[in-house]
Amino acid sequence: MTAPVDRYLKAARRASTQRRYLSALEHFEGTWQGLLPASSESVARYLATYAEQLSSSTLHTHLAALAQWHKRHGFVDPTKEPRVRDVLRGIRAEHPQPVKRAEALQLQALEECITGLHEQASSTVAAERLRACRDQALILLGFWRAFRSDDLCQLRVEHIKVETGASLEIFLVSDKTDRDHQGRTVMVPALKRLCPVAAYEAWLAASGLQQGPVFRAIDRWGHVSAEGLNANSMSRLLRMAFARNGLDGEGYSGHSLRRGFATWANRNEWGAKALMDYVGWRDVHSAMRYIDTTAPFGKWRR
Repeated sequence: MTAPVDRYLKAARRASTQRRYLSALEHFEGTWQGLLPASSESVARYLATYAEQLSSSTLHTHLAALAQWHKRHGFVDPTKEPRVRDVLRGIRAEHPQPVKRAEALQLQALEECITGLHEQASSTVAAERLRACRDQALILLGFWRAFRSDDLCQLRVEHIKVETGASLEIFLVSDKTDRDHQGRTVMVPALKRLCPVAAYEAWLAASGLQQGPVFRAIDRWGHVSAEGLNANSMSRLLRMAFARNGLDGEGYSGHSLRRGFATWANRNEWGAKALMDYVGWRDVHSAMRYIDTTAPFGKWRR
């Protein structure tokens, strides 16, 4: 294939998904010593081997990686065989596992962290000042717009229109539900406190960024990287922002921002449709996975 064709084929596949698929293939070939192309029998034995070591969702991802490899190379997809699917269903039945969910970032904890970052944003130490400004913008945008880690890392300065004191208009290039890569435009409102618009403007002013990735690494001398953050670093960055302010953030991950907003919206009586439209969920089951609810037992509750 020509270089331009390879470029666009690569662009059609999400980088985060391809990283997971590459890891899955390395596990199949390297760790398990499997051979590609694979037979349905070998795939079934592979699943059985790791039934008690890997979660069913991880096994499902590994199957998707194997399916993609076979299709791309012109081989029959062994993962579609009934025997393979039956083994996967049996694993789920024999080894049921609760769904692991990120801890939701509560509004009080958010406010405590942002208060500390606001103080650090006045530091005379360049690296400390820049990290504080960046982290304020990242956390507040991530929370109030319920962004995924990938969304935050793909934001670009030239795709964001600022109306000071009013809103941000953000063009998102794509997300994992946007299979046609059409992108979408979302609005972020200015707020009376914990304002994502003011935090974003403060980060631009401190960093001097005029184009390219919004959120970037900052070295110990206060130099801002030319490259955007990797989504895999988001959990560590969030925990470090809390730790720098003497707060416990060990339970948080990148998804904590998204879950935190959904929980806040639910407690503030957002309807299911309003929440789904705002966040971009297509079905109510997706939304419910992110929401922490408290059953209304009233006076019966201790």
